[in-house]
Amino acid sequence: MTAAIDPETFAALRDTTGSDFVRELIDTFLQEAPGMLADLEQALAALDADRFRRAAHSLKSNGNTFGALALGALARELELSGVAEVSDRGANALAPVAAEYARVATALAGLRDD
Repeated sequence: MTAAIDPETFAALRDTTGSDFVRELIDTFLQEAPGMLADLEQALAALDADRFRRAAHSLKSNGNTFGALALGALARELELSGVAEVSDRGANALAPVAAEYARVATALAGLRDD
């Protein structure tokens, strides 16, 4: 299995913004991402295409910022597929995204304290 966080992308972020700011970004992401996942679930349940797309886009963009490339790719796929297609996949359609976020959150928590 690949790393949850691409080390080169994360290093570039840290080099560009500084360690203190990266810690703030991580804290913000770890606070906000569960809400993004909840938005995805709620939008999927309501078949709210705009809300679903926005939540997937936000998760994709935020994940890619840190080098969470697998999370970004999963969220991008949701964003491009749309709520109707994802809904057709059944009850566990968002499980891969939630599982990958869990890996990313653990990795970021470790990197935050480095």
